[in-house]
Amino acid sequence: MVGPPIHDLHFAEEPSVDEVPGPASRSLLDRQGEIDSSAVAYPNDIPLAFDEGRGATLKDVDGNVFLDFFAGIGVYNVGHANPYVNEGVHEQIDKLTHAVDFPTEPRIELIEKLDEIAPGGLAGSNRVVFGGPTGSDAVEASIKLAKYNTGGNGLLAFRNSYHGATTGAMSITSNKKFKKPYAPLLPDVVHAPFPYPFQEDRAPEESVDRALEEVRAIVEQPYGGLTDPAGIFVEPIQGEGGVVVPPEGFLSGLREIADENDLPLVFDEIQVGLGRTGEWWACEHYDVTPDAMTTAKALGGNGQPLSGTIYHEDLDTWGSGDHAGTYRGHVPAMVGGLRMIEYVQSHDLLDHATEVGSYIRDRLRDAGEGDPGLGEVRGKGLFVGAEFVDGNGDPDGDRVDAIQEYCYEHGVLVWTAGQYGNVLRLLPPLVLTETQAEVGTEVIADAIAATARTVSA
Repeated sequence: MVGPPIHDLHFAEEPSVDEVPGPASRSLLDRQGEIDSSAVAYPNDIPLAFDEGRGATLKDVDGNVFLDFFAGIGVYNVGHANPYVNEGVHEQIDKLTHAVDFPTEPRIELIEKLDEIAPGGLAGSNRVVFGGPTGSDAVEASIKLAKYNTGGNGLLAFRNSYHGATTGAMSITSNKKFKKPYAPLLPDVVHAPFPYPFQEDRAPEESVDRALEEVRAIVEQPYGGLTDPAGIFVEPIQGEGGVVVPPEGFLSGLREIADENDLPLVFDEIQVGLGRTGEWWACEHYDVTPDAMTTAKALGGNGQPLSGTIYHEDLDTWGSGDHAGTYRGHVPAMVGGLRMIEYVQSHDLLDHATEVGSYIRDRLRDAGEGDPGLGEVRGKGLFVGAEFVDGNGDPDGDRVDAIQEYCYEHGVLVWTAGQYGNVLRLLPPLVLTETQAEVGTEVIADAIAATARTVSA
């Protein structure tokens, strides 16, 4: 077994909160407000200044300890400051940090390890191109890869999707408000419906059939609206869209359509990959292999910035330099990624995520019994979404904001998602202990009960 057991990683098994935000946090928040960009977002919802993290816990500059059910938007899959990961990263920083795409032992070993955990037909038959520091860079690479191999330029993506904030990634993202100030983006992008049975008020099979019918029409019909298609881009489970888990048959249906039309099928696994859902990749829940998939977030191991695109070797038609980027050789991040995967394997964290995530979802469903405002609890592994509606069945973002505020005040950090902000999103580190899961979920359950009286009554 590599590294310490998960129970040794944290500050505590439960939160310890006095005043939030405390005076030291308020001071730093004020200083930030005077000099930082107006684009800063997260402190607007959770006003805190952090000092230190360990495992699934965070300590702010006032000494308050929080259970972290957010993990930096899924970055810290093996926890904050995991000693096994940090040890390797520290050693590498003293040796070499930047190597563009010259070979290094960490680079080769990480590529080999990614092949070891690659899904289905990609295992043993893939290539990896590393990108810049964000998932958007990996998405950009996948778009270029699809266009390069097909000669097409039309991109098919899905409503309710999020793929990133750079031009290409934003083009296939569906959020109109997010995109509007930066238009025009890439031309010839069409968004098909993503099956969302709860929001559509349809049976799962009907939702899948409707979505696949639209995809096939867009790709194949003369008036489908997409000229010269280059690829299909989809999140196997939507993240920012609200932890939307597609029913069986959707991804396999996309695979069929892509094969019949000689199009690459690209899965965005940036938020849901690397063990988050209890499998290495979310697509493995559906036994569907993409032609290419993007990864980032947890890939750097301990928050080191790194992204990558893993694709079938048949698509490796690029010439030398046809895809480039300065930070595709961030060696400490590659060490971090390698050690992160080794830690997950050594501590059976895929099974752990499955079991603990199942407990959290079951407990949230129990908390919502008799509460019509909790519409649905869903997810896979430690990727959990709880959707809230008001008395008319409409999205209730105000209640989710109130739940987030209650949890923050009681020492549990949670986040929101969904196009209406009405989905409570939980993505804690995979090293979250059973006790921490119980304690944190009880706080969330209390928040659900408290907000049912104060907001939705």
